[in-house]
Amino acid sequence: MRPFDENGLFRPTEAGVELHRLAIRSAGITVFSSGMGLAIQMIATVVLARMLAPADFGVVTMVSTFSLLVASFGLNGFTEGILQREQLDDKLTSNLFWINTAVGLFLTACFAGAGSLLAWFYKNPHVTSVAAVMSINVFLTNISVIHLALLKRAMRFPVLSLNDIAARSLSVGTSIVLGLAGWGYWALVAGSIMLPLSTAIGAWTLCRWLPGRPRRVAGTGSMVRFAMNTYWHFVVSYSARNMDNLLVGWRFGAVALGFYKKAYDMFALSASQLLSPVAPVGVAALSRAAHDPVVYKRHFLRALSILALIGMGVSADVTLIGKDLIRVLLGPAWGEAGRIFTYFGPGIGIMLIYGTHGWMHLSLGKPDRWFRWGLIELVVTGLMFVLGLPLGPAGIAIAWTASYWVLTVPAFWYAGKPIDFRVSSVFGAVWKYFAAAMAAGCACAAILWKALLSIAAPSAAFAATRAAMVSLVFLFLYLGAIVILHGGFAPLRQMWQLLPHLIPGDRRRTPARAVVQAELLDHAVGADR
Repeated sequence: MRPFDENGLFRPTEAGVELHRLAIRSAGITVFSSGMGLAIQMIATVVLARMLAPADFGVVTMVSTFSLLVASFGLNGFTEGILQREQLDDKLTSNLFWINTAVGLFLTACFAGAGSLLAWFYKNPHVTSVAAVMSINVFLTNISVIHLALLKRAMRFPVLSLNDIAARSLSVGTSIVLGLAGWGYWALVAGSIMLPLSTAIGAWTLCRWLPGRPRRVAGTGSMVRFAMNTYWHFVVSYSARNMDNLLVGWRFGAVALGFYKKAYDMFALSASQLLSPVAPVGVAALSRAAHDPVVYKRHFLRALSILALIGMGVSADVTLIGKDLIRVLLGPAWGEAGRIFTYFGPGIGIMLIYGTHGWMHLSLGKPDRWFRWGLIELVVTGLMFVLGLPLGPAGIAIAWTASYWVLTVPAFWYAGKPIDFRVSSVFGAVWKYFAAAMAAGCACAAILWKALLSIAAPSAAFAATRAAMVSLVFLFLYLGAIVILHGGFAPLRQMWQLLPHLIPGDRRRTPARAVVQAELLDHAVGADR
């Protein structure tokens, strides 16, 4: 893709009906590729958990908790700025590239020198050398930020998805090969470096753009301010969401952190693989509807209801089968991770819903409000972690789940104020799915407790069979509860109608067929006609 025309202006994407269709198809492609990414990650989890010790994962987590924060400068900031800005040209984009690269080099050097400080904090000498090597990730991540953002702005999500799958595959393959060779935690470090390296190579290959020299360009200052507000929100939100690793590693050591991190990874994967792929699509599409509050609200609520249907069901199901799931995937040595994971389960659905309030801030061009909300999130989540710490890693997991339930309502109230978006609308879009998941989960537990759930799993085969049986019973009860609460099959039929448009296919359509498809999509996602 060549993002700019002969005049240096960004090539426009489709608008109106075509944009609506493209957004839906892009979401489908990214969800599909995210599922592939999840499969790759699960393979890595299953294989590496049997090669490496919990302490190996703990040491790398001690470093990555900080390195990911530093490496995300630009990735969480300039990306959203490029997506949200109405007009974009080559000169402004070149300035953003050089600013981002310069800051990335500075942060790389700072992080490499901070290894001894981290080793002192965690009381683990291995941290010093791991931090020095993993500092490379900061620079490698930064040099691909602008190219990836341009591809997202152009709605080139199919090639972005392929690039992501290839990068993840190379990263996982590197870790597995080196793990077999006996490298221990260095296998994880090498895999973590391969991910941004291969992503950057793919981004520069797919986006055929070379930055020009830096110069004085109108709009540079406002873009940097937008990016900084977005990044500072990410900093406070990331701090809130990673304080758990910090506390567990500091208080209980690398082994306990290894168990906790694996449980958390399963929790986060369940949610992030559903939410993260569609977030750029959601922000890009909602940004173009921000001028019409009626259309904006309708699109947003429809997306929210679909996420609630999926998320609440997943949340209740994994709460029931969490221990068995960990037993099958990681093996009997990770039983403590399975116990912790069951406390994360009730938070998956609400985590999905809560995450969408950020779409509103960004698509409405209000990153400053998002940053201020992040400060509130940091304080509330931090207090909950401190309260849960005496209960050990399981107490931190309980605090995680509780934080989402406490923060969701005020988060939507605050995010929706600029367009008079009412919290009652959010409640109306999701409460039936919450009620259906609760009813189905309780009924499933009551029906199967004596026959299955109360029996200790003697083997991985038994655990897998029980998880499958419980999930099937739960799914039947959950779908039945949805039909009863909605008075019919409308939400299920709506999801079924949407599925064909989420599947990649032939893009060469006649105009008449495109109009018919757009009408179907409008009906499926509730667009304003």
